[in-house]
Amino acid sequence: MEKILLNDFLNYKFLSGINYSPDKKNICFVQHEANIEKNNYNSYLWIYNVEKEKYYKLTNFGKEKSFIWYDDENILFPSNRGEESKEKTIFYKININGGEAESFFEVNEIVTSIEKIDEKNFIVVCAFDLNKDKVEDKEEEENYKVFEEIPFWSNGAGYISRKRRGLCLFNIENKDLKKLTDDFASVESFDLKEKKIVFTSRTYEHKMPLTNDIFLYDIEKEDKIELSKNYNLSCGKAFFTDENSIIFTATDSKKYGLNENKKFYIQKLDSLDINCITPELDLSQWNSVGSDCRYGLGGESKIFHNGWLYFITTVVKDSHLYRVNCEGKIEKILCNSGSIDDFDISNEEIYFLGLRDLKLQEVYKFDYNKETQVTNFNSYIENKMISKPEKISFESDKDVFIDGWIMKPVDFKEGNKYPVILNIHGGPKTVYGDVYFHEMQYWANEGYVVIFCNPRGSDGRGNDFADIRGKYGTIDYDDIMNFTDYVIKNYDYIDENKMGVTGGSYGGFMTNWIIGHTDRFKTAASQRSISNWISKAMTTDIGYYFVEDQNSGNIWDDVDKLWFHSPLKYSNNAKTPTLFIHSDEDFRCYMAEAFQMFTALKYNNIESKFVLFHGENHELSRSGKPKGRIRRLKEITEWMNKYLKN
Repeated sequence: MEKILLNDFLNYKFLSGINYSPDKKNICFVQHEANIEKNNYNSYLWIYNVEKEKYYKLTNFGKEKSFIWYDDENILFPSNRGEESKEKTIFYKININGGEAESFFEVNEIVTSIEKIDEKNFIVVCAFDLNKDKVEDKEEEENYKVFEEIPFWSNGAGYISRKRRGLCLFNIENKDLKKLTDDFASVESFDLKEKKIVFTSRTYEHKMPLTNDIFLYDIEKEDKIELSKNYNLSCGKAFFTDENSIIFTATDSKKYGLNENKKFYIQKLDSLDINCITPELDLSQWNSVGSDCRYGLGGESKIFHNGWLYFITTVVKDSHLYRVNCEGKIEKILCNSGSIDDFDISNEEIYFLGLRDLKLQEVYKFDYNKETQVTNFNSYIENKMISKPEKISFESDKDVFIDGWIMKPVDFKEGNKYPVILNIHGGPKTVYGDVYFHEMQYWANEGYVVIFCNPRGSDGRGNDFADIRGKYGTIDYDDIMNFTDYVIKNYDYIDENKMGVTGGSYGGFMTNWIIGHTDRFKTAASQRSISNWISKAMTTDIGYYFVEDQNSGNIWDDVDKLWFHSPLKYSNNAKTPTLFIHSDEDFRCYMAEAFQMFTALKYNNIESKFVLFHGENHELSRSGKPKGRIRRLKEITEWMNKYLKN
């Protein structure tokens, strides 16, 4: 067996976007892999034949990141296979039985999603720039940006002021692109049933609202109706249950704020009245199980099939597959340990992409009786030394039980003591589980004990457990410190004099908070962090609403409250040598957050270091460029080694 190396992720295969053919005989999905020479990722389409139980690579160019089925044997995918264009989208068609991909049609806009109506007509969502009508000199425009609304930028999307996603009908014969939405409407999702479209969108100027609207469009009648006139909700994707009703998720966020779990609603299309069919439901409807071994967009995490809406939910430490019918009955379908990252369903079976048994992503088949792995993209990892996380549960506060894990070094020997890295997840409404996590496996191979937990604020345990509004740095900090104390007390191989702490996003906030409240850790690595809620509120893409919601205060009326929860307030207490990792295009937690904390430590003569990654964003550790991901992990590990191994 070989040790896991820092750059082993270059050999990993990542999977996304699984989808059945119309006749249910084949499945297509996307496989991604790092390209270190070009410092990017290659993406390919693969086919799995359900009857023959065989899979094969369909495309080879390396830019096929998404697709739709055109018919039973042909696939459409967008790919600018020549010179990249910011003005149009070229769609190619390829037969799954062989042959080269051929250019099929092009749309003179950037298409972000597409669905087939019939042989010649498609629904497309296009990216529209409302700034274009104001630009007189395109070349000169590259020298500056004009902002007229908030958010003016978005992490991973860049500058978005006056940019919208419009819903359109496109005919491939006459190339007619008919826009169905208003200029200032931005479409989030849609569902098609015969000649009707139901879609969600937000219409705004100046400031994006937190609620959205649901519309019905009749293609034949060319008629659009707003279905959401009588409610003020934040809605998820709406699905047709039949020709006369829709099902969707929504919340008013009144009780638990932005992180409140949505409930399921039914609406008859001939009425504006809605009915909540799951009033007691307290489950998230997404997969929040963390891993740094995914890449690419997942498919729609909800599918309406044969009277049931199937959805992914996070339960404690795993993501499961549930379903709900139109009467509100909920059933558990797939509840094994691990992560379901995407899925599709036929009458008799489900195929899904998942992380199972400390393996990397593979395609699995589930026939309602058993689960079977059907691909073997990542056998590479089978010859590596892997540390199995040991689950820990303890009472952190009265009747508050916290789950955590401890990973031994792969060359563990009884009687020895080992340095420790405490890793804190982001969110905060996400979870750690016992799935494969490259950075933590690497540290275990480098001789570290790795510990991590799901404190209050985490997902998977309902709204009450996840609700830490106005409490950041208090009960969550107590849970993490109590977990650390529990591990030290119960595992005699822990060297409590050689402990480091790290985390990203919320985990970066908590790392900054920790070094201002205790010096028990000998070193820290703060990644894509938050140090000052006052500055975050007015600089980041979500700050203007997230900060007030999560910290129960705004910068005008509650500055003392925001400052109380800001790690920067306590930075003069810090004694811990700290590494700061940030990216200059991180618009979720802007680099000013790390700059402030770094400057405060330097001002107070505390050893610290700042590594700023150019052209990366908030997703550096998960989907950043390969060379950046290598350098990031190298910097963190060397910083830990400096203080914990010398």
